[in-house]
Amino acid sequence: MLETVGLTAAEAEVYRLLLDAESASAEEVSGRTGLGPPAVGALLSALEAKGLAYAVEESPGAYAVIPPEVALVPRLQRHAEALEQDRAVVLGLVEAYRRSARSWGAGEAIEVISGAAALRQRLRQLQDGVRHEMLWFCKARHVAMPAGSNREEYDALGRGVLYRVLYEQAYFDDPGAVDNVVRGVRAGEVARAVPRLPLRMAVADRSLAVLPLSSAGTPAGPRQLKTALVRESSLLEALIDLFQHYWEVAAPLRVTEEGQIGGAGPEDPAAPVAEDRHLLSLMVAGMTDEAIAGQLRVSKRTVQRRVQGLMNLAGVATRMQLGWHAARRNWL
Repeated sequence: MLETVGLTAAEAEVYRLLLDAESASAEEVSGRTGLGPPAVGALLSALEAKGLAYAVEESPGAYAVIPPEVALVPRLQRHAEALEQDRAVVLGLVEAYRRSARSWGAGEAIEVISGAAALRQRLRQLQDGVRHEMLWFCKARHVAMPAGSNREEYDALGRGVLYRVLYEQAYFDDPGAVDNVVRGVRAGEVARAVPRLPLRMAVADRSLAVLPLSSAGTPAGPRQLKTALVRESSLLEALIDLFQHYWEVAAPLRVTEEGQIGGAGPEDPAAPVAEDRHLLSLMVAGMTDEAIAGQLRVSKRTVQRRVQGLMNLAGVATRMQLGWHAARRNWL
């Protein structure tokens, strides 16, 4: 349509009809648009006021069009010039911001924002602008974005952005969490799981981190939620190192062809059968026995019995040891 040069959709439609006719009255245009003559008359008057049509003196009530190269092309050129000027101003602001950022002190590397709505907005802006990589710590019981609501992730994955996401054990008990992880991995997300994460965090291109400040013991309401934005600094480097530490010890999450959290078949001849590998993948992802039982549609006691059998197969005494053993021997 022609909104860019100042026309509404209805005005553009009437202008196009006038282009096909030498001249036309409101009644004639009305018969071709379905609009009443009074409404068409108002649109013709608006086109005349904007310099795109004129009243034909020898035919009272009729209007003729002013050619696009006379009426519209100059408008479009002026719009392009104004847009280029705005672009230059924005680029100047970006450069001024970067110069200021390079001179920040330690205190200025951190900005605090308030409220869950502001956090959601920053997370969306962060992902809309990310170019290379997103790092995520995903804890249970969301504070801003429920599972499945992060549309920006799929847009960024479509642009080729790498997403590395760490999920903690309790996350999989949230409604819709498992389906959300399956969908993300299928879209290209690289996911791993750990028993517990120390905080919520998102890092874009290793240049800006976003992390809510409320602790688990003192939950804040949506309006009271405080969030820190951490720019390039030694603190940001420490947060990235923290992510990397957890990433290295986490268990990979994969999705089977059936849409379940699981893994590809291992080469180890002593490895468990596929059904037990699926259980093992859910266990190292941090799911509780109740959640695993629900996924596999068996009883909690059956889950515990099969986990004990896997521990006996691996020759270990604890579930943590079983997870390490499974990762080393590619059982996941």
